Amino acid sequence: MNDNEALIAKLVAKARAAQAVAATWDQARTDEICVAVGWSVYNDENIAILARSAVEETGMGVVADKITKHKNKVFGVLKDLSTVRSVGLIEVDEAKGLRKYAKPVGVVGALAPVTNPTATPSSNGLSILKGRNAVIFAPHPKAKKSSALAIGFMRAALAKVGAPEDLVQMIDEPSVELTQELMRQVDLVVATGGGAMVKAAYSSGTPAYGVGPGNAVQLLAEDADPADAAAKIAVSKAFDNATSCSSENSVVIHESLYARFVEAMKGKGGYLCNTVEKAKLRNWIWVTGKDGHEGLNPKIIAKSAQVIAEGAGFSVPEGTRFLMAEAADTPEKEQFAQEKISPVLTLWKCSFFDEGLDLVVRITDACGTGHSSGIFTFRQDYIDRMGLTMRSSRIMVRQGMASGNGGTFANGMPSTVTLGCGTWGGNSTTENIHWKHFVNISWLSLPLEPSRPTDEQIFGEYWKKYGI
Repeated sequence: MNDNEALIAKLVAKARAAQAVAATWDQARTDEICVAVGWSVYNDENIAILARSAVEETGMGVVADKITKHKNKVFGVLKDLSTVRSVGLIEVDEAKGLRKYAKPVGVVGALAPVTNPTATPSSNGLSILKGRNAVIFAPHPKAKKSSALAIGFMRAALAKVGAPEDLVQMIDEPSVELTQELMRQVDLVVATGGGAMVKAAYSSGTPAYGVGPGNAVQLLAEDADPADAAAKIAVSKAFDNATSCSSENSVVIHESLYARFVEAMKGKGGYLCNTVEKAKLRNWIWVTGKDGHEGLNPKIIAKSAQVIAEGAGFSVPEGTRFLMAEAADTPEKEQFAQEKISPVLTLWKCSFFDEGLDLVVRITDACGTGHSSGIFTFRQDYIDRMGLTMRSSRIMVRQGMASGNGGTFANGMPSTVTLGCGTWGGNSTTENIHWKHFVNISWLSLPLEPSRPTDEQIFGEYWKKYGI
């Protein structure tokens, strides 16, 4: 056993011992633990510490927005958890003679991204504990201090209520090699982060939940309220300097609303780049790396609009919260169709609904298939077309996507920071990853009176049409 194997084996052994205790808890004790841990990463004093640390350590995001994110995500998860059973008998279907029993999955390895080093462990940790599991976090190396603070608060909360602290642990000095070893030794992996991380999770040999790339796109149909759409999209785009994978990257706008929408966005802190500024932005956002491939410039990720503009070589007015650039080519060729992980928004124009829907399809297929899309309209036929057409795991109607995708108090989506993208995005599920993904379910089947249909009932219509 090499040093990496030994280090992870020690963490896993402690996690298994702690999880053996948690496996004995009833629902009431499990819920008490979740509330205690939730309070430790929800109370104002601790959240302020976590938000400041995350911004100072990573240089990404906005302290005030991170505080808001913590409050909403943690409380949203706790709200969801408060109404569900995750211990023992959780469902009975008398008609089918089925009973379902929830049991722990064991030890979970959870990978956290640099963009959300405190909110991700806090939110995912609660869902994992709801299943009476243990979790070992692998934070991003550039955010290990901030993640350690969050995990420290959670461990202290466990100790306070007499639960094993080792239900929540982390790799103190994370590395690619240690993270890979963690994924190999645990029972389940949940990977929240970039594409390389998710691919590593799925190739680890351990069952895994991962997320695909973002690149959220909104569509404004001709009947949309441009002021309402601008108010919601502006908040979503600027929030935490677009650290969220659900932050809108493109908006497709009906030509009759275009001017009003753009002006409304300017009123919310948006700056529309001219052709020269867009070219400068293009060469600053995407740069060629040492490997010879073009990718996002790390210097722009989750930075402010002012910092990004300055780096690109132009200035913007004081108070600018996000930059806007008009698309000048097809989604397949326009670089600004890609995910940007920064407060930069691409604007597209359409002249009728089908053209707009086609643009949304092509933009998401260029990057972000399976993640999310949205529409501002009051027409049910448009909403249905969006639902039937888009290869998106979540579709928001008249909502900002940075908050809406992961669940809010104003929609019914499960609250989470980890968004599955289905096979479209190379993932195993289209669902928001929440508590039910961290339990094993035993299906108990009782005998019923036989109920076998006749051949005529199954094949009758086929026989009539085509013959026997």
